[in-house]
Amino acid sequence: MLKNIAAGIAGVVIAGVFVWLVEMVGHSVYPPPPNLDFADADAMRAYIDRLPLGALLFVAAAWFIGTLGGTFSACKIGTAKPIVFAGVVGGLMLLGTAANLIMIPHPLWFSILGIVGIIVAAWLGMTLGAASSSSSE
Repeated sequence: MLKNIAAGIAGVVIAGVFVWLVEMVGHSVYPPPPNLDFADADAMRAYIDRLPLGALLFVAAAWFIGTLGGTFSACKIGTAKPIVFAGVVGGLMLLGTAANLIMIPHPLWFSILGIVGIIVAAWLGMTLGAASSSSSE
């Protein structure tokens, strides 16, 4: 039981680290303006409306890679059914993404891509994590 709780926590932490890493790469390629007030909804809306496609794709990729890596890792570490880890990691990633999409306005296509990407990544991480765990036994 404790191993599965630790696996779930590790999966969420790993997902967060992957998201942070990919988004940091994205910010180095597409740096935000130094005077941007992240607390100003109108300023954020204007900023996001002007972002190039690549900048938005970095964020969507970060969410996908984070969810995939976190779910896969939790499945490798834990002994519970992989769907549990996909639900925990994918569910928390979805909650975080939904909060982000509500607080910061984004284009509709990006919102759909982000949510669908997380669901696909959780499924893929679960499938790959379960397959590699069963083949190593």
